[in-house]
Amino acid sequence: MPAPLDKYNVKPDIMIGCAGGGSNLGGLIAPFMGEKLRGEAAEYFARVEGILPAPESSHAIRAAIDEAVRCREAGQEKTIVFGLTGTGYFDMTAYEKFHDGEMSDYVPTDEELAVYRSKLPKVE
Repeated sequence: MPAPLDKYNVKPDIMIGCAGGGSNLGGLIAPFMGEKLRGEAAEYFARVEGILPAPESSHAIRAAIDEAVRCREAGQEKTIVFGLTGTGYFDMTAYEKFHDGEMSDYVPTDEELAVYRSKLPKVE
């Protein structure tokens, strides 16, 4: 069975996810547990900050930034994969279509941006 990130030619060195009552973290790391049990993967670890459950995505983002800084300072190049919380705020159909090549990026023109900007409420 292919690894879940093979489609993107990604082999993670570091995996970071949110934990706190959902299946998000388990779903992220479960496909790699075979490697871990065979001694082929690095040690997984959890760093607890504050009170659990703490699934807030900003913790995972911060941990990923911290790890990237450590790698940069050590002169190491590593692939860091981090997962955000599965709160349903994302358009998963669009995400799938984008990664399957059925959707492309659209860059609005300066004129279009000006129209959108003119419709924003004024905040003082």
